[in-house]
Parts: sequence; structure tokens; C-alpha cells
Amino acid sequence: MNRLALALMVPLVLAVGQQQLLLRLPPRLVELQQSEASSGPASLELQFSRPMDRASVAASSRIEPPFNVRWLGNGNRLKLSLAPGSRINGPISLTLAGNDRRQTALPPSRWLWDPRPRIIAVVPVRGGEQLQLRQADGRWQAISPVWSQILAVEPLGDGSGVALVSPTPAGQQIWRIPLRQRNLAPASQGLAPVQAQAPIALGDGRALFAHLSSNRRGDLLIQSGGPEPMSVQTLLWPKGQRPRSLAIEASGPMRLLPQGGAVVVPASEGLTLHDLPPRPARLQILPGSRDLSSFCPRAGRALLVRHWPDFRRSLELIEPGQAPRQLWLGSQALVASSCLGGGERLWLAQIEAIQRPDLTVLELNRKGSILARRSLNNWELEPGTPISLDPSRNQLLLALRPLGSPGARPQSPELMLIGDPDLALTPVGQRGRLALWLPP
Repeated sequence: MNRLALALMVPLVLAVGQQQLLLRLPPRLVELQQSEASSGPASLELQFSRPMDRASVAASSRIEPPFNVRWLGNGNRLKLSLAPGSRINGPISLTLAGNDRRQTALPPSRWLWDPRPRIIAVVPVRGGEQLQLRQADGRWQAISPVWSQILAVEPLGDGSGVALVSPTPAGQQIWRIPLRQRNLAPASQGLAPVQAQAPIALGDGRALFAHLSSNRRGDLLIQSGGPEPMSVQTLLWPKGQRPRSLAIEASGPMRLLPQGGAVVVPASEGLTLHDLPPRPARLQILPGSRDLSSFCPRAGRALLVRHWPDFRRSLELIEPGQAPRQLWLGSQALVASSCLGGGERLWLAQIEAIQRPDLTVLELNRKGSILARRSLNNWELEPGTPISLDPSRNQLLLALRPLGSPGARPQSPELMLIGDPDLALTPVGQRGRLALWLPP
């Protein structure tokens, strides 16, 4: 009996001893990654091996150059967020330190972090067009072959690649170009330029049309149709998984919700929101003649363009649990918009007149008050292109074409930045028909 009791007690004693040993060991940083969404210009998510004293971590950690930061969260998961209004002009050095709730010190670690997105652009070259990327040092690098034309481009929302569409003799070919980024790394390793891998063909190149959408998880949605009747299909490519077919009918291009889990679908009765597997099927409808213009970084916020019977248009901010809020109303054509945070600041591009379009960019606050206005009388926005925001520097990226005299040969579009102060216009130094931000 004594031997049996001893045999049963040995594992218990070992487990208790192991537990005491682990409690005496210092806490560890298990994971450090960039946050998918932030109300400010950038944020990091931290996971530790045990619950931390947030006040101690905030007091002991250091960030260079100095920024106003907020520490959020509890337990072993914390979030470091740069305060709204911070402008990031280069890589950030971060030293993490502090104590856990037992006041055991975390071994300090130093990290380098560059949360600035990169510009990707469709650039005219000899023989057609090419997708190029501007590295952090300003150097432009080709990341695709030269095709006769690039019909569509969609950066994957997690920064792991780019999807695009090129023409073929039989129709259109969809490609995915994997990208390798190192924008957050231990200081001993350092940061690295973006590296592109060979394009991967998605499909057989016989599509007659293709619409692309991605979310911050890196999922890819492809709407396409071939020459055969009833060949229209919608495929969802979850990151790292095989594609699955979605039985959803739409009257136009669908858009994946940035935070994942659902897709916005235009329909005859209005805009609909469909939950995606493995969520239970659920459908929400926003009636009226509305188009999705752009998403805001904070979950559940978006900008909509509403079309009125008297041919006016309005820009609306939609937020969870609230009716759409009108921010702007006018007779001008709204061609693009962009949004910061949860709609604290937003920008819209509008066109007035027909013979010689007058392009104007407005900056509004969430109440609809105009904060700044920039008239671009000698430019026009390249048709079908967006104005996309870099929240790390509060600057918009546009492809603008110079307005020439009537009958003159059209000039190639130029890539421009618009930002503080007062929506100042700054050339990027590259020509391109389309320009987008690649998430870090």
C-alpha cells in the first residue's frame, strides 16, 4: 500500500515542482505582430506567456522616435497603439520591458518596426504594362512580367501578395504574386525589402471578366465568368486553404468585409451583407439605391454613395447598429472616397461639369464639416481608380492625368500624393495608370 501511494505521489510532486519552477522563470514574449485594424496610424498586438502588469509594461517600454502611445488589453494579451495624428516618417525602434503580475521582470527585447505601406503601381513599359513596387528607400522594383495590359489589381489585405488580371488570346487570366515582407523583426535581424515570387495562375485563362476582392486576413474573392452559358462563378480562396464555391447572386462586384467573415453584395433591392462559412447563413439588407464606396479601418464602418431621384448624390457613413448618416449632398459626381479610423476624417473626390471636368478633393470630419478643399483644375482622376489612404502619414495616393487642350494627344497619368497641410499635391516621381497601397 505504501508503494502504491508513493507511486501515485511521485507524478503529483513532479507536477507541483514543475509548476513552481515555471512560476519562478521570467515571463516571455510569445508573439508580436501588427494589428489588423487600428483607430490610429498603426498598432501592435503582443502575447505573453503569463498575465502582465500593463502599467509596468507601459512605463518600462521605450519607443524611438518618441510617439504618444496607448497600451490596451489585459492578462497576457496587450495592444500597443500609436495615438491618432502620429506621423510615421521612418522605421520605429521599440524596446519591450516590464513586469508580470507577480512582479517578475520580462527580459528586455528590442525590435524594429516599419508600419508604412508600400506603393504598387501599374507602370507603362516597352511592350505593355508591368506591376512595380516602391521599396522603403524609394527604389522601384518590377514584381510582375510585362503584359500587354493589366486589367485589375487587388493587394491581399495581409500584405502577403497581390492578385491581378491580364488578357490572354482566349479571355482573361487571374494571377497571384506571393510577396515576402519583413517589416517587424528583432533588431538583431533588421528589416528587409519586399521580395516577390513568381506569379501563380488561378484558373485556365478563359474568363471573360474577373472581379477581385480581399480582406485583412489575406483571403481572396474571385468573381468570374467564361464563354460557356451559366459559367459565372464566385470562388473564395481562404488564406492557405483550397478554394470554395459561393452560391451568391450579385448585380455587381462583391467586396469582402475587411475583418473577414462576410461579403457585401450589390442586389436589385439594395446592398446585402452575407455571412460566410463556417458562420451560419445570415442575410442583412440595406435598401435603397446605394453603392459601397470604401471601407474604414475600424470594423463595421464604411462609406456609401446614395443616388437620389433628382440625380443628386450623397455620401453616407454607416456604423454598427445605426442608420446611415449623411455627410455630404450635392449634384457633383462622387468618384472615390477614403476613410480614417472609424470615420473621424474622410476624403472624397468629386467631378463637376462635362466639357472640361473640374476635379476637387474635399476633407471632411465625421459631422460632415469641410476641413480642407483642393481644386485640381488641370488634372483628372484616371477613370476607375481609387483614392487610397496611408494612415501612417495621412496621405492619399492618386493616379492623375494632366488635362490637355481639346484634340491633343492624352498624356500618361502621374502618381501623386495628397496630404497635410491643406491637401498639398506632391508628385511620386513615377507614371502609372493605377496606384494602390500594399499593406505592411
